[in-house]
Amino acid sequence: MTLMPGVQGLLGLHRTLVPAFSRFVSSPAQLTSVGLPRGLCTVTATVSDSKPSVGPENESLLESLTFMGVDVKMVRQRQPGVLRKIITNEQGLAHFLHGKGASRKVVAGIISRYPRAITRSGEHLEQRWAMWRSVFKSDSEIVSILDRSPESFFRSSDNDNLEKNIVFLGSLGLNAKDLHRLLTTAPRTFSNSVELNRQMVEFLEDVCAELGGEDPGQFAMVVISRNLYILIRSTKRVKANIDFLKATFKMSDPELLALLQGAGAEILDLSNEYLKRNLKMLQEKLASLGCRKVDVKKLIVCYPTVLFIGSDTLSSKLDCLLKGGITMRQILEKPKVLEYSTQNITGRLEELHKLRYDFEKNGINILDSSRKRFDAKLERLALSSEE
Repeated sequence: MTLMPGVQGLLGLHRTLVPAFSRFVSSPAQLTSVGLPRGLCTVTATVSDSKPSVGPENESLLESLTFMGVDVKMVRQRQPGVLRKIITNEQGLAHFLHGKGASRKVVAGIISRYPRAITRSGEHLEQRWAMWRSVFKSDSEIVSILDRSPESFFRSSDNDNLEKNIVFLGSLGLNAKDLHRLLTTAPRTFSNSVELNRQMVEFLEDVCAELGGEDPGQFAMVVISRNLYILIRSTKRVKANIDFLKATFKMSDPELLALLQGAGAEILDLSNEYLKRNLKMLQEKLASLGCRKVDVKKLIVCYPTVLFIGSDTLSSKLDCLLKGGITMRQILEKPKVLEYSTQNITGRLEELHKLRYDFEKNGINILDSSRKRFDAKLERLALSSEE
């Protein structure tokens, strides 16, 4: 399968980065000054990732971080061991990120929320940035992601493993958008060994083949694309969930295959106990409202992510809709209305009741719409009622 251009160029980028970087930094001493006194910087080109020894905090480092605007109290709460390190690269990191367009405030926020970032060397940062740029469109886009979730970039220190995973996942047919989402939403995927990720892919391909699917590779790609967390779960958990769904609803192979490569993929990473508990509560609630087993199956097939909703929250939403004049038949036909909060549902029902909206005649599609569309519909309804 042809790799996307960014991934194709990744290996070449990696091979040229180190020598290119060495032309600019010929010795550790060059990293120790970026325009601030040496007393405020404790940097070297080779940064230790070893476990911190128990001892006093590094006063020089504390002064440096405070000068940079870092929330030292937050650092102590999140990764206190960093403050005891003798060798760090806080000023080198700041200089690097400033060069990519990050403001002083953004840099301080990144270090405050993920202190271990200051243990990454300049060489490491250059290499990792180049790999991320093979996926993202611009430096500013990466800076924005680091500002929101610094862990996604700094969590792993193994650049070789990141490189191999990007190439491997790209070879599956995942596009730049998919890799973008994986890096920002489930960065632990890239901390896995390639072999571990390959095991999940092969497992999904086997599931497809066993269910009579014609394209196992495409099936695996679709499932991963729909559920970004699946690669950081065990094959044992995913298999248990698949077996549970098949046995509980007595699904045929074609039915189960369709569910898994559709919205059902989104619930495969859930804890098996959580899945069972929520389904049990859902069955009991629907039974109390006069629904049959076939209705429960219909709901799960059409809207499997209902199993994400806790029992109390689901019960509250259903009661709110029913009190507002919505029938269970309508809810089963349009289950996405359950995505909205109880407060949102209550507010919309109140506004529609003021306009004497007839749900039996007009249906409940209006409840499953964006705020902008809902307001526009209300405005039209108000005008027509005045005529």
